[in-house]
Amino acid sequence: MRILVTGADGFLGRGLVARLMEAFPEARQVVLTDRAFGEPPLPGAGTVCGDLAEAGFLADLLETGFDLVFHLASLPGALAEKEQELGHAANLLVPLALARTAAARKPGCRFVFASSIAVYGDLAGRTVTPDTPTAPDLTYGAHKRMTEILLSDLRRRCALSAVSLRFPGIVARPASESGHGSAFMSLIFHRVAAGEAYDCPVPADSHCWWMSRRAAVAALLHAARAGGDAADLVQPPVLHASVDAVAQAVARLAGRPADIRWVNDEGLRRIFGAMPPLDAALALSLGFRGDADLDTLAQAALSGD
Repeated sequence: MRILVTGADGFLGRGLVARLMEAFPEARQVVLTDRAFGEPPLPGAGTVCGDLAEAGFLADLLETGFDLVFHLASLPGALAEKEQELGHAANLLVPLALARTAAARKPGCRFVFASSIAVYGDLAGRTVTPDTPTAPDLTYGAHKRMTEILLSDLRRRCALSAVSLRFPGIVARPASESGHGSAFMSLIFHRVAAGEAYDCPVPADSHCWWMSRRAAVAALLHAARAGGDAADLVQPPVLHASVDAVAQAVARLAGRPADIRWVNDEGLRRIFGAMPPLDAALALSLGFRGDADLDTLAQAALSGD
């Protein structure tokens, strides 16, 4: 079994890579690719640095074919909105070319795509179900949705065994990371845990969808093992809670009060802090699981796993 992970040195990629060998002991080759690697590579895995937007690099990377591909590489949404050409290349042209080339080199290979809840757009308080229509209001979400459609079509034609997972903002990303509009969702963990004052850009009662990296990695691995009979589009289970409730969970874990001044950036609140409830019955029936509760989320988010 040959496995490829794109975006392997990113936040989600590093979490996945740490569990990959354990999850797939039968793998005879694991290839990790990113523009560069800031941490030592996984023992037993090969690393290939390069730009997936370069056709020659992509062709060489996929020359021998892979049985399983995790496509995690992308340009963060807020940055992609500002840098349209970069976003177009990284978030649309790259996944389309990667999927089509992977299918050509190894027809029927398993392709797990890290999509985003940005595909939904303004949900206007409606409970999200598998039948909820998509109407992305960010270019990032539009590109993710376009990729989902291509992957579903490749799956229909049996060219790929593809599945798209719609992830929320994964927490807690390193405080130094930029380009994510949902950065406040991670910063609240770091600031409260450190006992630092924090100006949160959304009101205390703003409701978000929360998922730790631990739970996101578990979803990726489960999707990889599920096989072609599972759904081609999955909204993994998430926790639906206010930013204040999450801050209090972090405060309990840290053993100190949360010192937060609540602001109201209406744009951020509308996109990230006005999430409605989620009906995850389908995902749960397929064996996907989220974080058990807010205390579990806080522990996982701050554990560095």
